[in-house]
Amino acid sequence: MAAPRVGLVVYGELDTRSGGFLYDRILADHLSANGWDVDVVSIPERSYRRSTVTNLSPGLVRRLSACDVVLEDAYCHPSLFLANRRLEGVPVVALVHFLRSKEPRSPWRGRAVAALEREFLRTVDGFVFNSGATATAVADLLDAPPSDLRGVIAPPAGDRLGTGPPLAGDRLRRDPFRVVSVCNVTPRKGVTTLIEGLSRVDADWRLHVVGDTTVDPDHVAAARELAREHGVADAVRFLGRVDDDRLREELRAAHVLAVPSRYEPFGIVYLEGMAFGLPAIASAHGGADDVVDAGNGALVPPNDSAAVADAIAPLTRDRDRLGRASRNACETFAAHPTWDETCERIREFLAEIA
Repeated sequence: MAAPRVGLVVYGELDTRSGGFLYDRILADHLSANGWDVDVVSIPERSYRRSTVTNLSPGLVRRLSACDVVLEDAYCHPSLFLANRRLEGVPVVALVHFLRSKEPRSPWRGRAVAALEREFLRTVDGFVFNSGATATAVADLLDAPPSDLRGVIAPPAGDRLGTGPPLAGDRLRRDPFRVVSVCNVTPRKGVTTLIEGLSRVDADWRLHVVGDTTVDPDHVAAARELAREHGVADAVRFLGRVDDDRLREELRAAHVLAVPSRYEPFGIVYLEGMAFGLPAIASAHGGADDVVDAGNGALVPPNDSAAVADAIAPLTRDRDRLGRASRNACETFAAHPTWDETCERIREFLAEIA
């Protein structure tokens, strides 16, 4: 019997370092390791409007028609909402990490993006959601009960980098208090909110921001200037992209992981931090509440620097409280599915729908 052939449609290359691309890459590797023929279909990412031109590509439709099932990263929806209608006899599954219509933008642009996103979602035969919150958001956009959507919730995992023990001993009590933020430095990730919040904390602290600083250089410059304005520039370091070994070092050296995004559909990085015993300061808007709570961190509203300060300041003063939160973080990580378990759930769903 021939191996099932799946077409995985993404923008650009799978080695891009963001949560969604990481998820897609790990899934592709898992399917290949389990005997599937994975055709990674990389399509060009252009401006939102120009991306719609890809729908007219006859080569794209021919290539996808040769598959048993097509798995499309829903981020690519402007390039696929018409192309999917020309696919005949091939089931299409949308892999939804988050809805682009949830990103901050002007009202009229938001309505336009939501309209195209809705059209794309109507062309697919099934869904893979990274969280219950994402599934609910899709159901709301389609004006349909969640139970009517054929899909599977397959949350990201945090075991990619390994694990570490809870904070204890010298690591727990040492100063300065170390905060690590792991993200591409863009407005959505809330680095400026984090800097403003930390500037309110009366403690000896350091912030290391680990992630791509080339995506939005103007925003990075604004974040650096904000740190200078608040007199904390010497306490804030932007490390840029680092390899996994350096990332492990940063996680082992930190007391808390903080990514107070404007919106976070799940937040793989929260779990990766918990694997090393780090409480998470996370976005209250989105799906982070699947893993983050008051016991293992804090959920803060978007753009609320006071809430960030209120979440971090008590942990700098009360290291016993920090230790309890760290142990809870480790327990949350241990109870969460591994990447193998998550990818196997998706593989079974694709086999069912193919």
